[in-house]
Formats: sequence, structure tokens, C-alpha cells
Amino acid sequence: MINGFIDVQIASSPNIIKKCYLYLISNTVIIPQQKHLTVMKHFIVLSLTSLLFLNSYGQKPEDTEDWSRKPEVVTPGKGDLPPSDAIVLYSGPEDLEKWIGEDGEEPGWVADQALTVNPESPGIKTKQSFGDVQLHVEWRSPKVVEGEGQGRGNSGIFLMGKYELQVLDSYNNETYYNGQAGSIYKQYIPLVNASLPPGTWQKYDIIFTAPHFNGDGSLDSPAYITVIHNGVLIQNHVELKGATEYIGKPEYKSHAEKLPLMLQQHRNPVSYRNIWIREL
Repeated sequence: MINGFIDVQIASSPNIIKKCYLYLISNTVIIPQQKHLTVMKHFIVLSLTSLLFLNSYGQKPEDTEDWSRKPEVVTPGKGDLPPSDAIVLYSGPEDLEKWIGEDGEEPGWVADQALTVNPESPGIKTKQSFGDVQLHVEWRSPKVVEGEGQGRGNSGIFLMGKYELQVLDSYNNETYYNGQAGSIYKQYIPLVNASLPPGTWQKYDIIFTAPHFNGDGSLDSPAYITVIHNGVLIQNHVELKGATEYIGKPEYKSHAEKLPLMLQQHRNPVSYRNIWIREL
């Protein structure tokens, strides 16, 4: 016997099988006939295997319990409102102070219950910098349709100011597919087109993992992004190929671990609201 159990490999001789059988029936003396030895062997092997499986070599349920980190309590928001640990970036005009123009000047966008692109003013970025995040953004293309393709309701959400999730009116509006709403611009076509009609509020829920670089500036790990558009998964943990480029192939260049979030001005009066972010 080994650790209180009979070694299954040893139970190959008829004599040992008889002893096993006698052991299993609690010392009741029954000597099996030779013709039943094969059946008994299978029975004993199955019985011993079951005992080994149930016992798991003496392991206890507590051996695999992890008490190393107690999760922080976070109160979910109602509907699309921010959870208790979120940083609210825009919920009304009082939040404009959290933003600055790309040119370093005060933002020139229209700020009321929504934050609307001013075609005469540059894009805006957050004063605070971020790395790995969960981001919620609601946006709306103009109700009055003007232009087509990339000229219709165009804007963009730039994670870390470098990696663009496209904002575009893609409702019955053809353009190159890695440039439509929900695309990782010029990198990944969305899995589906979940766009709503122009003038309708839409939402992105984004999980972004920032890239990391080695001390010599080489890439240690790439960025990843998951996007849900109006409740529909459209980007599933895709690996970014580098910073967004309008012309040419994307590539990584070393940058800080945290950088501002940027909203693009693309000459169309796209509106944003209910922008909140959670650092991960």
C-alpha cells in the first residue's frame, strides 16, 4: 500500500487482486474463481482510481483559496451614470475646466449639457493623464446630414492622444471600413456596424490597456482595446499595431506611461456628453 492506497500497477497478479478484493469487502473471506479475475481487476482499478480522485492526494478545499487581496467596494451607477470610483470628465459646463485645447489654450468648444466641436477651434484634451482605463463616452453626429463618407459627422477619441477610436456618422454612409464608426482608425474594421441614425445619442464603452516600453525605448508590450458600441461588441481585445496614422503604417514610439485623452476636431459639429473614466 502507498499512502493508504494499494498501488494500481502492482494489482496485476492474481494473488494481489485476490487480496485487494478481500480488503475492499472489509475482510469478508470470499475467494473468487479464476474466471472472474479479469472482471475483478477492472473493478478494483476503477475503485482505487475513484478513491484517488476524490481524495486528491490529501488536498483540502482551503489549499486553493486566495485571501491575498480584498476587492474594493464600488457602487455601480444607474443606467450609464458613472460608478462610485469613476472620474467624471464631462457631465455639464462646469467640467470644461478639466479640459484644455490641443494648442494649450482654453477650450473653444461649445459647452452646455453637451460638449460640441467648434470647427473653428482645435481639438481638446484632458488636463489629467491616463494609462489603463475603462472609458464611457456618449456622442452624437449632427441631425442635419451634410457631406458623405469621411466628411459626415467625423470626430475621434484618441486614447493617450495617440490611438484613435473613430467617431463617424456611419448610418447608411459608406466609407473605407477601417475608417467607419467603431474602427480603430486605419487598423481594425469593427466586427459589425452598430450605428444609430444621425442626431441620435450613441455610446462607446471602452477597455484600454496601454503599451509599455523598455528603458531603451523598445516595445515591451503592445496596447489592447475592447469596444462596445450601443451595447454591441465591435472590437474584441485587439492588439494595436502602433499609434494612429493617416498616411503610412502605424508603429510604436516610446512615450510616457500616462498621457491625456483627446477628442478630435474634424470640422463637423459632433457633440459629446456623459464622459467618465476609471483607472485600472
